[in-house]
Amino acid sequence: MNRLTSRVAAVAAVSAVAFAFVANDRTPFFAQSHAVATAPSTASAPLVDTRGLPDFSTLVEAVGPAVVNISTQSVRAAKLEGGPSDEAMQEFLRRFGIPYDGQRQQPQQPRRGMGSGFIVSADGYVLTNAHVVADADEVTVKLVDKRDFKAKVIGSDKRTDVAVLKIDARDLPYVRMGDANTVKVGEWVVAVGSPFGFENSVTAGIVSAKARSLPDETLVPFIQTDVAINPGNSGGPLFNLRGEVVGINSQIYSRTGGFMGLSFAIPIDVAMKVSDQLRKTGKVTRGKMGVGIQPVTKELAESFGLGKAEGALVGSVENGSPAEKAGIQPGDVIVGVNGKPVAESADLPRIIGNMSPGDVAKIKVIRQGSGRELSVKLIEMNPEKMASAAEPDKKPASDKLGLAVRPLQPQEKNKLGIAGGLVVEDVAGPAARAGIQPGDVIVGLNSQPITDVEAFAKMVEASGNRLALLVQRGDARIFVPIKIG
Repeated sequence: MNRLTSRVAAVAAVSAVAFAFVANDRTPFFAQSHAVATAPSTASAPLVDTRGLPDFSTLVEAVGPAVVNISTQSVRAAKLEGGPSDEAMQEFLRRFGIPYDGQRQQPQQPRRGMGSGFIVSADGYVLTNAHVVADADEVTVKLVDKRDFKAKVIGSDKRTDVAVLKIDARDLPYVRMGDANTVKVGEWVVAVGSPFGFENSVTAGIVSAKARSLPDETLVPFIQTDVAINPGNSGGPLFNLRGEVVGINSQIYSRTGGFMGLSFAIPIDVAMKVSDQLRKTGKVTRGKMGVGIQPVTKELAESFGLGKAEGALVGSVENGSPAEKAGIQPGDVIVGVNGKPVAESADLPRIIGNMSPGDVAKIKVIRQGSGRELSVKLIEMNPEKMASAAEPDKKPASDKLGLAVRPLQPQEKNKLGIAGGLVVEDVAGPAARAGIQPGDVIVGLNSQPITDVEAFAKMVEASGNRLALLVQRGDARIFVPIKIG
């Protein structure tokens, strides 16, 4: 054996040993992980063997026929650029007896879109995203067996991005619904859809997080996954390993327009609640209590004497709202509704939004360190806004907060619709660092109303080194925590 042959043989031997080590080490790891992580359950058995690297083929064969491709078409007219003058066009058309309204338009051009969906009943109801069918003049649903149907949009809800379609068909395959509340972070999930029009494409990954809040959306506790989702996947189902739908793939976070490892699905329980209302009435109604809220930060929790930073801090209460009638006040911290905990401020609109107008909500609040329960009869919801503090303009001032204030004038009180408060004229120091701005109106300190400058100064001195100011800025009210020193 020459030297080269000897080296090749040696490398091959080492490679074989290394491969055997990896294989022999890896197989028991997966088997052991499965044994530890799996508990006895009465739920349906998984369609995927999880003792080794998962094989999703059985699952896909079972659920694939219920996943559909959705294509949309809308017609919009666009104005021509350039071309003959209005006078010339008018004269030309007049000769042929054609009316002319002065608007030069090119022929209507169809706009096409695509997405995914899934059949939820044998008689042809289909779920998808609202944005997939938005502004569509024509919606077509294509099945795995190549049949296609014109679909009717039964209803859509932009707030949750859920839409219900109906096709004229019978005895269709349909999905089974799972329980999104039992989904665990780290478990395998599978998406089936039509990315870029490639029908019934399958991607898999794990659940990355639950109850995610996305910007400008407080009603959906999104399931975050690392499943590859791309344009065309929208509206498609997210399955657990038992072949049950646990979510509707809705959004991705991307800087490029393509998949970057962050995908978000609407929990199926949220989607089905919306679907039921759309099928019954064609619209969705939600409860409203009429409060402006903000998160409870560590600093605010310390200012209000709370044990931990949790709940939704009430910054404002709408005049004549159910919350005002029930006695809820600015400075109250809502920590529970009907026995359900409100751990984060985003939990409150979700819980209230899932209730119906006319329902009575038992609201647990903490006010000045003590708990109480109030009953609120809900009305129909309008979008609730979350307030936030902006960055200040720093200016010199006096007192230990760094504030220079003056009382509101009578005309200012009338304009703002408030009984009293102090206008911030100058701000520096701790107040400036906290976000107080000139022009802000201070209406409360640690849930106590502000009446005049002297009383305010005494309250500040008695508050120690942590306090929270209730500030009206424009139409919004927010609590701003301030740390002194």
